[in-house]
Amino acid sequence: MAIAPKETVVPFAVHGEGTGVFQTLTAGGEGGHVFTADAYPAFGGKDSAPSPLFYALGALTSCNQVTASLVAKDLGISLGQWTFDIVGDLDTAVLVGGAQGNANFDKVEVRATVETDASPEQFDTLVSETERRCPVTQLFQRSGLEFVNTWSRAELPAHV
Repeated sequence: MAIAPKETVVPFAVHGEGTGVFQTLTAGGEGGHVFTADAYPAFGGKDSAPSPLFYALGALTSCNQVTASLVAKDLGISLGQWTFDIVGDLDTAVLVGGAQGNANFDKVEVRATVETDASPEQFDTLVSETERRCPVTQLFQRSGLEFVNTWSRAELPAHV
């Protein structure tokens, strides 16, 4: 039985503090994970930590993997090793130069490979359901950028 939306809302909170373009962030929740963000020197930073744009793309890989794991459980299939390559094309004219327009990525391309025992039909469902159910994928898709999502299936190695 599917869970009705809004019955299980979980708040995600992050606290940030910093100076210049460097920031220290603390994730809410029991873990209280601390991470930092900086920018390339061309954007006024020292490149001492990943850029927020890298975190956005990294969130896309991680959220896809988490979501696909949930979908795989629903489908009764197993998943093994993952690889992701994501490229975001960003025209910096708005961000850096103040030009009129959209500061968003122009295009984001996801290339994912996962080991699985899924049949071709199950794999197609895994990909489409992950895309539909992944909150970060939805943020990117609904932002209006060109979104390319290509997944490949690899054989799940036999366990010894």
